[in-house]
Amino acid sequence: MATQGKKVAATSREKRKLRIRKKVVGTVARPRLSIFRSSKHTYAQVIADDGHKTLASASTLDKDVQAEIAKLAKGEGVKTGSTKSIVAARAVGIVLANRSKAAKVESVVFDRNGFLYTGRVKALADAARETGLVF
Repeated sequence: MATQGKKVAATSREKRKLRIRKKVVGTVARPRLSIFRSSKHTYAQVIADDGHKTLASASTLDKDVQAEIAKLAKGEGVKTGSTKSIVAARAVGIVLANRSKAAKVESVVFDRNGFLYTGRVKALADAARETGLVF
């Protein structure tokens, strides 16, 4: 006898995510920059949905990003470079843009993954734009 599972209500972010993903599709010519922010870390990756390949990625767990966080925190006069700060998101954006350029990706479509465009999400996007990635 099979049991029926309970239906779980989707969160507001999940609903926004599905609405966005219907419209935003990454191609080889213009891949999708997808971000995820947890309570402690920020993750970003450039994805070509045609071939289901990740072309570049960066997160606050990477050693390169950790070094960039320390550099940015020192420049802004912040004591510590926390991985859950706007400074850390900016560092992820800079490192991701540099890795994307190395993978010969100049232009992307931005997928905020259902997160509101404020705080860490906005800082990551602005840093990637300033480093040369075109949205």
